[in-house]
Amino acid sequence: MFVDMHLHECTYSLDSKISLEDMVLEARQSGLDGICITDHDSMGLKNYAERYAKEVDFPIFVGTEYLTLQGDILAFGIDSLPVANLSAQHFIDYVTHQNGICFAAHPFRNNKRGLEEHLGKVTGLTGIEVLNGNSTIAENRKALEWCKELNLHPVGGSDAHHVVQVGRYATWLPTHAKSLKEFIALFKNHTPKPAVLKGYEIIEII
Repeated sequence: MFVDMHLHECTYSLDSKISLEDMVLEARQSGLDGICITDHDSMGLKNYAERYAKEVDFPIFVGTEYLTLQGDILAFGIDSLPVANLSAQHFIDYVTHQNGICFAAHPFRNNKRGLEEHLGKVTGLTGIEVLNGNSTIAENRKALEWCKELNLHPVGGSDAHHVVQVGRYATWLPTHAKSLKEFIALFKNHTPKPAVLKGYEIIEII
């Protein structure tokens, strides 16, 4: 299963220009088997996305990209967002308490929204985004080095805000998931692999 784990939909991510409908269409054309909605500090699309996923028979997993005091974290499996401005560790603990999973988003992006060296100070992360569509090659490589050093799961996502970006990077999982519960279980029981897509074909799995 190939899933783009980092996408922003225009309803709740105001910097995005992509509707969910166009996102799913592009994802299918790109060869993806599912997508994740990770709007900025919001899970407002959850109910609609779950209904739409059933209508079009295409897995849509709704999480969030939460801005902690140390940087952005992608999270899946929580019922609602906590208060704003938690530390990275407090947010990770919040997600873990609900049996969710967390990934450090673009940890070395130069806009200071990544965890950077705080990666080595927090505990409980499930993985690190080592392929991010809006990060440089050098930033992604550094993220991969840290991921290997910390023995965490490496994942990939386009961080798309425009439809043409959907599916640039993805995450490979060994089997398919239809529900968010099944999706989370895959990360707890298997090792994902980040993948590079080009011209609607998988050209590399790291």
